[in-house]
Amino acid sequence: MYSFPNKRCDQARSEKGRQSNDKAQNPEESLTIMKRGQRWRCLVPLSFFFGILFYCNQSLWETLSIGAKPINNVIAGSGFRKLLEENGKIIDKSHPIGAIKQFPKCVIIGVRKCGTRALLEFLDLHSGIQSTYHEVHFFDDDKNYNQGLEWYRKNMPYSFPGQITVEKTPRYFISHGVPYRIKRLNSDMKIIVSLRHPTIRVISDYTQIYYNKLMKNETPDRFETMALDPDTGELNMRYKALQISIYHHNFARWLKIFPKNQIHIVDGDNLIIDPVSEIRKIEKFLGLAHEITYDKLYFNTTRGFYCMRVNSTMERCLGASKGRRHPDIDPNLITKFNKFFRPHNERLFKMINRRFPWS
Repeated sequence: MYSFPNKRCDQARSEKGRQSNDKAQNPEESLTIMKRGQRWRCLVPLSFFFGILFYCNQSLWETLSIGAKPINNVIAGSGFRKLLEENGKIIDKSHPIGAIKQFPKCVIIGVRKCGTRALLEFLDLHSGIQSTYHEVHFFDDDKNYNQGLEWYRKNMPYSFPGQITVEKTPRYFISHGVPYRIKRLNSDMKIIVSLRHPTIRVISDYTQIYYNKLMKNETPDRFETMALDPDTGELNMRYKALQISIYHHNFARWLKIFPKNQIHIVDGDNLIIDPVSEIRKIEKFLGLAHEITYDKLYFNTTRGFYCMRVNSTMERCLGASKGRRHPDIDPNLITKFNKFFRPHNERLFKMINRRFPWS
């Protein structure tokens, strides 16, 4: 209950009490009136508080009213998600004393749909690594690159001097000028590339586009329509997903700029089955102690892939877009892809002096 320290208020309260006594016919009625007045004194400041809260969080209420607005608003970056992103910016401003934003010493250059997001999330569990959450697209986007190295550094996470900052942008692998630009920044840069069975990578590439169109209420093209030349019935060599899976075309450009001992190749297929074994190789490549074990990773039977134990009370899985079921593909078309990629795979194996069980 509020107190009124001045005499005028005391007099007013006394007057109010006298009026109540005049109206009350017995002590019980007086007590009831007094309690009713106390309730109203509490309700007024509470109503004022919740009014301000509602006004300041109007976008939150709009987002939670899923029946009134399309849930796509959440995906598009408004409402609740926008609030979370703003909170993330606030968290970014408060960082441990001594932590600074440093240029990366390691870059994951791709390949798209070969597990690069999972790889980055797993590596971020290591105490010696700080990773960028978003794809920066500095070296492959002229607009970003022309903003200069300081812009790039500011897009890095806070880290301590002894930690390794890791950046990931899968488009780097296929972009022609990127190896030169990275070399110009740091000739000792560690490069990580993840590869999967080329046919599976093509189908996974199509799967992402397929579900993205469904989310937009658009009708996706059939895989056969995109993968096959309508005139000849053979594989469509203009299909970008197919071009990306011819790994040796792009890998040759990287090996002209960086020596093999600065490039580590991750088996993206094995990363799905046995992630710890692949991460141990990366820890060795980066000169880090072995920290990431199956105490920090566990197989989520509901999601169908490995998730992370951040600490003893918190677990985290990749987004819902990861691990989605591939659409049904004609087995004859898969065989055609495998046959096409076979000589290209052999050229890659000779180039990197390593074989993968692709057939």
